[in-house]
Amino acid sequence: MNRLLLFIFLIIRFTTFAQDNSDCLTCHDDKTAKSTRRGKTISIFVDEKKLKGSVHIKNKCIDCHIDLKDADFPHPEAKRAQCGKCHEDAQKAYSDGLHGKAKSKGDPLAPACVDCHGNHDILKKTDPRSATFPLKVPYLCGRCHREGAPVQVQRNIPQDHILENYSESIHGEGLLKKGLTVSATCASCHTPHLVLPHTDPRSSIARKNIAATCIKCHMGIENVHRKIIKGELWEKEAHVLPACVDCHQPHKARKVFYDQGMADSDCLSCHGKKNIKNSKAGHSMFVDTTELKDSKHIKIACSQCHSQVNPSKVRPCETITSNVDCASCHAAVGEDYKISTHGKLFAKKDPDAPFCAGCHGTHHVLGKQDKRSPTFATNIPKLCAECHGAGKAAAKRIKNSGHDVIKEYEESIHGRGLMKSGLTVTAKCTDCHSAHRELPSSDPKSTTNPDNISATCGVCHSGIKEKFDKSVHSPFVTKTDKKLPVCNDCHAPHTTGRTDVDAFKLGITASCGKCHAESVESYLNTYHGKVSELGYTKTANCYDCHGAHDILSVTNPDSHLSRQNIIQTCQKCHETATKMFAGYLSHATHHDSKKYPILFFVFWGMTGLLVGTFLIAGAHTLLWLPRSFEWKKKIKEIEEKEKMEEYAEAHPPVKSETEKSNSPESAKSEKEQDNV
Repeated sequence: MNRLLLFIFLIIRFTTFAQDNSDCLTCHDDKTAKSTRRGKTISIFVDEKKLKGSVHIKNKCIDCHIDLKDADFPHPEAKRAQCGKCHEDAQKAYSDGLHGKAKSKGDPLAPACVDCHGNHDILKKTDPRSATFPLKVPYLCGRCHREGAPVQVQRNIPQDHILENYSESIHGEGLLKKGLTVSATCASCHTPHLVLPHTDPRSSIARKNIAATCIKCHMGIENVHRKIIKGELWEKEAHVLPACVDCHQPHKARKVFYDQGMADSDCLSCHGKKNIKNSKAGHSMFVDTTELKDSKHIKIACSQCHSQVNPSKVRPCETITSNVDCASCHAAVGEDYKISTHGKLFAKKDPDAPFCAGCHGTHHVLGKQDKRSPTFATNIPKLCAECHGAGKAAAKRIKNSGHDVIKEYEESIHGRGLMKSGLTVTAKCTDCHSAHRELPSSDPKSTTNPDNISATCGVCHSGIKEKFDKSVHSPFVTKTDKKLPVCNDCHAPHTTGRTDVDAFKLGITASCGKCHAESVESYLNTYHGKVSELGYTKTANCYDCHGAHDILSVTNPDSHLSRQNIIQTCQKCHETATKMFAGYLSHATHHDSKKYPILFFVFWGMTGLLVGTFLIAGAHTLLWLPRSFEWKKKIKEIEEKEKMEEYAEAHPPVKSETEKSNSPESAKSEKEQDNV
């Protein structure tokens, strides 16, 4: 019975578990173990320690050597491991690539999986010990792709010093000298397995695919280039503009610009002569090299701007049919110019339309930071005045333009800051209207459109814009169909003055009255308003109470007129102001019975009393008039009679002798004489 059990155990041992890794290592763990393959004696030693450290630690030997599955011991000569059994995608890419095709043709120099990854000691590519670790990839590929390597010599591959050039490139320096493992390696550009020539449209380095390959690392570079180089040229004229490798040589990428097309010396052989002229127009075509060397385009070759030149012609420039298109490099600027008023006029071939060279110059283009440049801050008003000055071409085109905007600007606070104080950071024409996207304010895309003007001014006045955006005047706070005030409603666009001068302070009430007519009317009825109308500026005005740019609803705790802040607001002028003092109704009106009922009824009660009193007094006066006239007549008669009596007394009449003798006085005198 024991013998039977032992026999069964041995059968199970050598059938079920005979192909366990430990069984394989029974033979292959011997360092002296050798085998003959294709007439060569090779070692079949497998280092168990390395095997356990491999990524295949969980795999059995027969998972890779599938031809030995169920094989008896000793097994026949093993075939190469079939990596594609597990790595199907990598195997397919390898088979379609140059390496795989060469291997299928029996080329002994063609690399197989084990040549790059190893066999029993395969490690992850993130392991510094791995042959495919980024720092080791250049040396791995360099076994074949280096000067003098068997592949280079025996297969007549051009000796282009691939490994050497890569080592000196910016990618190679980053990887090999600085240890930047994120830097591009051979596998980053050529892919690890689908290695194809650049002529193959499927290749990662084919002309149409190279940009996609490069942006795996340089994610934003295509967008940057599209802003610089006119976008439509990328899609419609693929052979006109360079691909990545045209400017950045593939294995020694370093410089940003390379000489392209014709050399400048070829152009200057003709254009360097002072007497050269255009045969048709007659203007000089001389190019001053001293100006050219001083230009911002010093690193730009002639043929990069004058791209229509054809070096195959005796006169290469005879193929030029149009002016230089600056938008080929300055695409974003070109797009702005194209939709601007200037660009639209230029497209219509208007002779007065400004264009690139008109503002920036031709061969002597200077940066806007250069004081000699027409686009230097202090020179911009003068540059714009060439068209927008009084009586100039642009001024004549603009309707209702009877004023000189340039002159007005120079007298404004911005203009004085720029022209007189030399403050180059102050607002100039291009800051408000933009440098290349000039549009009328009625255009929604214009920087001076009411919807955009606060953002334009906010570029410099950031703090004010932040306050304004939270105020009741901001469209973010107040949702209404009515027009909300913006910067230029209070601050005239070209005549912007100081806000601390009397003229501005006295005029602000009228500015507010454009929208708040009733409030201004009620304000003018107050002591503050009446004093202000007399030209006295040291009295409370609209902005003193409500704020200037931070006007908030009175229900907002941050408002100058909220319950929490009203006393402090009044104390700015009235230091001893109290809560009772702050209760003064500054805009109270007797016309609003709902809002101010007491004031309404008191006003109209007093008004009624006053009117009633005058009516009664007037009626009494009217009724008294007839008697008054009668009294006046009688008084006149009495006065005349009294006057006559007084006169008679003062001037008695002279009597004759007869009248005297007959008069009673005479008779009386005679009687008295008789008595005597």
